[in-house]
Formats: sequence, structure tokens, C-alpha cells
Amino acid sequence: MAEFKLPANSVVKKGKTWPAPKGATRTRNFRIYRYDPDTGSNPRWDNFEVDLDDCAPMVLDALIKIKNEVDPSLTFRRSCREGICGSCAMNIGGTNTLACIKAIEDVEGDITISPLPHMEVVKDLVPDLTHFYAQYASVQPWMQTDTVAPQDRERLQSPEDRKKLDGLYECILCASCSTSCPSYWWNGDRYLGPATLLQAYRWVIDSRDEATGDRLDNLEDPFKLYRCHTIMNCTNTCPKGLNPAKAIGSLKQMMLERQ
Repeated sequence: MAEFKLPANSVVKKGKTWPAPKGATRTRNFRIYRYDPDTGSNPRWDNFEVDLDDCAPMVLDALIKIKNEVDPSLTFRRSCREGICGSCAMNIGGTNTLACIKAIEDVEGDITISPLPHMEVVKDLVPDLTHFYAQYASVQPWMQTDTVAPQDRERLQSPEDRKKLDGLYECILCASCSTSCPSYWWNGDRYLGPATLLQAYRWVIDSRDEATGDRLDNLEDPFKLYRCHTIMNCTNTCPKGLNPAKAIGSLKQMMLERQ
């Protein structure tokens, strides 16, 4: 199972257990990481037995049920519930994914839920994504042009050039891929990680963008791009079925061809 960062000098202790309501015949145990920095207490694992006959099918549904009916202090992010916003990314059963599209029945045994690995924890299942978003901003993820925009239409591209963006623009920046990458765990302060590099490639390959040279220059660094060792965790864990490893490989090839 992937690991996540703990506060300094702390251990994860066994926490509370909330049994299912009396009469429940079909239950699952959710083992959930809990940490509240305001209390000064060590992190702990709490257990919640959920009646599946009174719960919708996804892991996020169970978390919402626990928060609404059992422990309102449970903290996690969520928004769209459709696998679009990326807010509810967390580690479920040892795999980074989105709680809103992870079916309870697809996880065997007790369902262990923890924050995204190797991120500072704000509270419970909420990781601090400040650095992740700063890295994303560093690749300037917007169209850059020198030519004057057409007055009567948008900037056009051929169907073939548009097709090159497939598998790139769909990224929702949930950080599941980057936080599953050992290279990012080890060098996250300087290595940009799979999610940011996929976004970098998305703009490098866009035929309408006119800053390709500057974008590649920005990646010319021993750590930003080249700490990728093609471990493939990023591609294996992406909840949208994207292939960040392929995008990183394409960036490396472009860097090689310009030398």
C-alpha cells in the first residue's frame, strides 16, 4: 500500500469503532484515517460499519453517509460526484482513485481509506495540494501566441492536430497519478510529476500555441522532467484512463530531437 506523510514524531493509533445499526444484515467496515492538527493528537484509524442496504453504491456515498449520520467531524473533499472535478481523490484499498466512481463492491474486505500518499495532511482525508498546483502553474497552462488573433473567428486547427490533444485535455488534476509516483515521493520538490508534465505536453503539442521552444526550455532541467523512471504507476492508477507516462516519453523525445 502506498504511504502518506505523517506529522513529525507521530504514529497512527487505533481509534474508535462505530458499529452498524441494529438489524443490519449486509455491512462493510470502513477503516478511515483520521487526523486533526488542531487537537495536537496523533493520527488514528477509525472503523465505521456501514449498512449497505441503506447506502448508495459508491465509496463517496458511504463517506457522506458516515459524515451525515455518524461522525460529522469526518473531513474530505468532494463536489461533482461524476468523476469530473477530481476533488474526492484519495487512497482506497491501496490505490489512488476517485471516491465518487469507486464502487464499494469493487474493494475486497475492509475498505481502508487514507489521504493521497506522500502529501502533507490538512485534516483527515484532505491533502495539502498547494505545491502541486504551484507546479502546475509553473508550466504556464494556457495558450501563448505572438500573432494577432483573427477578428472574425477563433484560432483554427486541423482535425488531425485536434486529435493529438485526445488523452491530454481530459486530465482533471486530481493528483492521483503524481502521488502514486515513487520519483515524485523522492523528488517532489523539483520533479514536476506526471500530472503537471502531462499538462505541459498538452500545450507543447497544441498546434495553435506559439511558445513551444520556451516551454521546452523551461523543462530543460535535471529534475523537472528527467526524474521519471517509467515506473508506470501514474498510468496504472489514473481514474480517467489517461497515460501520463506516454506524454512524458513524448516530451523526452522532443527534447532529444531539438539537440
